[in-house]
Amino acid sequence: FLFSMAANVLEEDSMEQDIESPVTIHQPKLPKQAREDLPKNISKECAKRKIQRYVRKDGKCNVHHGNVRETYRYLTDIFTTLVDLKWRFNLLIFVMVYTVTWLFFGMIWWLIAYMRGDMDHIGDSTWTPCVSNLNGFVSAFLFSIETETTIGYGYRVITDKCPEGIILLLVQSVLGSIVNAFMVGCMFVKISQPKKRAETLVFSTNAVISMRDGKLCLMFRVGDLRNSHIVEASIRAKLIKSKQTKEGEFIPLNQTDINVGYYTGDDRLFLVSPLIISHEINQQSPFWEISKAQLPKEELEIVVILEGMVEATGMTCQARSSYITSEILWGYRFTPVLTLEDGFYEVDYNSFHETYETNTPVYSAKELAEMASRAELPLTWSVSSKLDQHAELETEEEEKNQEDQNERNGDVANLESESKV
Repeated sequence: FLFSMAANVLEEDSMEQDIESPVTIHQPKLPKQAREDLPKNISKECAKRKIQRYVRKDGKCNVHHGNVRETYRYLTDIFTTLVDLKWRFNLLIFVMVYTVTWLFFGMIWWLIAYMRGDMDHIGDSTWTPCVSNLNGFVSAFLFSIETETTIGYGYRVITDKCPEGIILLLVQSVLGSIVNAFMVGCMFVKISQPKKRAETLVFSTNAVISMRDGKLCLMFRVGDLRNSHIVEASIRAKLIKSKQTKEGEFIPLNQTDINVGYYTGDDRLFLVSPLIISHEINQQSPFWEISKAQLPKEELEIVVILEGMVEATGMTCQARSSYITSEILWGYRFTPVLTLEDGFYEVDYNSFHETYETNTPVYSAKELAEMASRAELPLTWSVSSKLDQHAELETEEEEKNQEDQNERNGDVANLESESKV
């Protein structure tokens, strides 16, 4: 922290010197993401270091893969590569594949006609060409389109006197079917991808921390805008925070699971109306020692992942969002959005992101547990003291009974000795 503060001070001094200097100094060209993340219209004195998101609010992962040398791996999975491409590139490849195959086979049809001499006998009724009415490259290209698309207008037809043409017809038909299956399948998968379905799954803008059933809980809200439900919906949460191990190893962006009801089944949702997802802050929680005053100082990010199957298509859908420390409100609750109308329940999505303040301790869950244990100590002391007193009374009674027994034994012994005398 001290090194970062010193670096910021040196950087500000150098920038002030650059402003005062008449020499123009060219600033280094920053990457696009770095330029977007720079604070705008903020003075240098009050500029604060912005937390870099791992997952953006719209669910897109803010990670760029660089220096990937094994690019051939993308070609080994060419189908997924084409599906993952943007629409403009996908459509361009779609058109180019068909155009290239038509031109390629059209060129071969023209070469066969040229090598057999069909071009020299155009209009000769005594000559049997390989393809009737093929008089140039354009007509060969049209015949290639008719063959591969199985249109068959009936003007240009192949004759039985051309064995090489028959073989080429078989090859083009088979390859054309393969190209159709591959490209149409690729377009169908891309069109039916459930990414757009995830746009109708919404997360609350902020997460809140407040008391629920006497326990400190971290909560956020999820909802589905469509009437078609998400089948087998489940929710997960991850804490993204850098850590250093006991051996001194630094792990950037370490991922830690946040329990949102895995053991109780609360993570499996029936997402018909908006639900508030709760994480109990206990000893296993990464927020166990974080208080209200310490929360703004933490550099962490909570990534929430909602998964399920789309009811209409049966395909798996995933929606993501994240919360940084400035988006976690301590001492707030979510405003109810569900009301009972005449024969049905109505959800008011205008209040989906709204919160209201509530009485919440400013201490961490660990401090609250310690205070609760200290409050119970006098009770335990009183019980133990009573038990000790009861034990002392029992020992005193036993001693008295033993003394009385000894006295009685002594009297009996004296009487026996007197009778003997």
